[in-house]
Amino acid sequence: MMYVLDFYSIDLKYVRSLSKADDKVMYISPQIGKEIRPFVGVVVLMNGKKYCIPLTSPKDKFKSRKSQVDFIKIYDEKCKNSDGCPKLIGILNINNMIPVDSSVVTKFDLKLHGNDAVPVKKRKELMQNQLRWCRKNSVTIQNRANKVYRLVTQLPEKNRNLTRRCCDFKKLEKILDKYLESGRN
Repeated sequence: MMYVLDFYSIDLKYVRSLSKADDKVMYISPQIGKEIRPFVGVVVLMNGKKYCIPLTSPKDKFKSRKSQVDFIKIYDEKCKNSDGCPKLIGILNINNMIPVDSSVVTKFDLKLHGNDAVPVKKRKELMQNQLRWCRKNSVTIQNRANKVYRLVTQLPEKNRNLTRRCCDFKKLEKILDKYLESGRN
């Protein structure tokens, strides 16, 4: 099942509960100066759960690597590097996708407002470009997310390296269920 892709921020308490159980969950903390991290959501239903795939900025470790099954590079075709290639503007970390419920996600406001500060405006413009790319490539994102989920949950022994890089999806699904049952949402 396919959903319209949008960027979401995830409830901080919920992310903390996931990161306590699995250190591969991308942790967000105002104490270390990070704002709430946007996630690309909701791509697919897997095992009856909605999943959000975290978006991250391009890091040096990704620049020389080809996209793999567990991460996808996002390019801006309109903006070229000095070598004439499209500029890398983001990464989707499928290996770090987390199960979510509508009660723990908030759609990220990407509309430009007249009172936006210059850094906020630039960030929103970047995210609009990233979102456009994601929507254009939604089938690829959906297929990769399902493949990673299937390989890690059904064939972990045959995919040890991939499994080591990925969140424990089944464990996180149980935490989501407990979180929803406890009424913390």
